[in-house]
Amino acid sequence: MMKIEKITDNKKQFLDLLLLADEQENMIDKYLPYGDLFALYDDDLKSVCVVVPVNSETCELKNIATYGKYQGKGYGRALINFIFEFYKNDYKTMLVGTG
Repeated sequence: MMKIEKITDNKKQFLDLLLLADEQENMIDKYLPYGDLFALYDDDLKSVCVVVPVNSETCELKNIATYGKYQGKGYGRALINFIFEFYKNDYKTMLVGTG
């Protein structure tokens, strides 16, 4: 069964997956500490994303990645739908930034 968790500790354990979407570890290190990391599991880990606050009304999706062999199965879409719902009362706008 699919489940999505907000990860608060040891975020760097997901670095291999984060690097699929953002190839520069030093850039990931800049936003990961203050970003919200979400991990999607379907038996095992499939996808992650990181959302960071920009200001009181805006947040930014900084990173979203799914392991290659699981791409095209709706995991990324499920994660995006989840974060839209998660943040809908906190922010008016979500930017999507890619490397």
